[in-house]
Amino acid sequence: MSRIGKLPIPVAKTVQVDIDGSTVKVKGPKGELVREFPAGISFTIDEGRVLVARPDDEKRSRALHGLSRSLLANMITGVSDGYTKTLELQGVGYRATQAGENVTLAVGFS
Repeated sequence: MSRIGKLPIPVAKTVQVDIDGSTVKVKGPKGELVREFPAGISFTIDEGRVLVARPDDEKRSRALHGLSRSLLANMITGVSDGYTKTLELQGVGYRATQAGENVTLAVGFS
């Protein structure tokens, strides 16, 4: 069984997950996402978490099992927490300044 696919996906109390066949709709405080998943991959909601299952052990099913679980986990994270990217500058002569929503980078000779 897929190591990633067998992990349950925790669902926050502020997130609502609706499963209609192979279509999954996730709604939370940051928005709403809808995705059509491949046929054969099934989802069940159990005690505040979502479980992903596959129909058989064929190569395609195994590949889609982990992929579907990762996509759904990213959807839940996106509508509950949103996404952030942290940048780190290392080295001599690199500067970054923020003015409102704009970031000015001085890299190289300054």
